[in-house]
Amino acid sequence: MRLVLMADTHVPKRARDLPARLWEEVAAADVVIHAGDWVSVALLDDLEARSRRLVGVHGNNDGPELRARLPEIARVELAGLRVAVVHETGAAAGREKRCAARFPDTDVLVFGHSHIPWDTTAETGLRLLNPGSPTDRRRQPFHTYMTAEARDGALTELVLHRLPPRGE
Repeated sequence: MRLVLMADTHVPKRARDLPARLWEEVAAADVVIHAGDWVSVALLDDLEARSRRLVGVHGNNDGPELRARLPEIARVELAGLRVAVVHETGAAAGREKRCAARFPDTDVLVFGHSHIPWDTTAETGLRLLNPGSPTDRRRQPFHTYMTAEARDGALTELVLHRLPPRGE
């Protein structure tokens, strides 16, 4: 099962739309995961229309319309893999321990908020992933998103994709 992970798109404030390469990934994916800060309901509508399956949550920059349609926390099972999605996890220091306590029955936690790519594993085995942002890199060197495979209860082939600067 092919997964695409993204967060912090901030459309249309940081970009008019998602990069074309990311839309191509969406079309090829079995499941698209968005960890919040959409900003635009139009992007949610577009992703719902163009995704085979969309799992998303609202973020701190998402208004009432998005909050009415998206949960704060989403939980799904994908090919035997227990996945949770949330926007904010708090400070980087102690994140693994906090999240392992908060999500004890989860294999993978996808989160956003910082725009900083993250891939660590807690002592309990919980894998924490932040795909960064495909549209607002802040102080990061690249715009990013992730792809992975979910198969037989495991996450494999995880790749952090760097997008070229806008206009290239």
